[in-house]
Amino acid sequence: MAAILSYIPVVNKLVGQGAREAVQIPSVEVHSIENSTDKRARCLKHLIKGNHANYSVVYHNLEYDNHNPHILSSAYLLGASEDQLRDIYDSEIQELEEWKPSPSEVVDEDWREFLGDKRYQRAFVDFFEDKLYFNFSWDWKKEMSAYLFSGDEPLFHGLIGGLGHPLIHIGYAYEMDSKEIAMEALSLACVQYNFFHKYLDDKSYTQPSPIATASPLDLLVRLSQDARFEKLPKNPSLDDLESIFKQHEPLLMEYWNGWEITNPTEQFRLSQEAAVALLIATVRPESKDYNFLLVHLLTTSHAVRVILPFIPSKHHITLLREWWLLVIAIFIVKGRPQPDADNVENDVNGRDWKHVQDKAINSPWSKDAHYVKAIRAMKDAASTWGDSDEQYLRAALTFTDRFDGWKF
Repeated sequence: MAAILSYIPVVNKLVGQGAREAVQIPSVEVHSIENSTDKRARCLKHLIKGNHANYSVVYHNLEYDNHNPHILSSAYLLGASEDQLRDIYDSEIQELEEWKPSPSEVVDEDWREFLGDKRYQRAFVDFFEDKLYFNFSWDWKKEMSAYLFSGDEPLFHGLIGGLGHPLIHIGYAYEMDSKEIAMEALSLACVQYNFFHKYLDDKSYTQPSPIATASPLDLLVRLSQDARFEKLPKNPSLDDLESIFKQHEPLLMEYWNGWEITNPTEQFRLSQEAAVALLIATVRPESKDYNFLLVHLLTTSHAVRVILPFIPSKHHITLLREWWLLVIAIFIVKGRPQPDADNVENDVNGRDWKHVQDKAINSPWSKDAHYVKAIRAMKDAASTWGDSDEQYLRAALTFTDRFDGWKF
């Protein structure tokens, strides 16, 4: 791809002072499975409702996320049959856990007091479902907007907790027009709320950077080569992130503010190219080990793409910068891997997106949620931006034909 294959820094001269704040992209196709008469859509609806009724959104000591809505929706959109959807569901629920009661209910007066406490996942779902009926007349989009954007510290600023799973869940809620996924998404946003929100809540963290550029990939290459990061802990875990941010905040903020967004649409396009590069071009052909954390940067990028047309334009740049904060965090945890253009296949050899889709729903990895979601994200990026030079197709072919499991 243009960014993957060259890694040439993009000069920030696209627009002047009158830059628009909105990312100008059309909405994805919305699949209203609730009211569809199509048999595949009805099958998906029933499976999502079954998952919602029976299985918690976080499980295994409250460490893992329920990906059933993600993989089911992705497989459906890639053409999976009813039998394949049911097989995916049956495979996923082998590890899931049934809902457990929360320590107490949450109510209007105290719901924010329980933010970040995963024990309250059921209570939050009940809270938001009650509100959906009593306050919003079953209009989940109005409820989503009300709770995401209200207050001095809006929930919208906390969507990248839990590796961005709240963001991903919201994306599928909009794409499938599903109130069940929406209620789960709001619960996830609450229970996975963490320290990241303060960087968006507190405007003092946003200030000019000495390394400002329009290109996120350029910044990642710089970051990978910046000797100052050698003082960070070696092989950190996700649990170390808050302390790392506290101890090295000025350095991290320099890179966070370094993405200077003056042409939101063009720079969002560059960010999607960067997300693909981080997953695909950091893996040598002989290793085949794609990184489990880096794939979340691609799937959250896809979620951003879905969500942007549905939210007010004044929040667009905030959402891009929120995603970029997650990128920096995951990038340093994974040792700042630098993408290499030689790791991406140059020739499609007659293969096309049908080949990619077939791999997604018929390969031995077709029940791996992150594998299927990554393919869906790359295919949708190609549809969003066009793919005349087959940059996204070549990345997807590289991934599907080499993938042999995740590296953690």
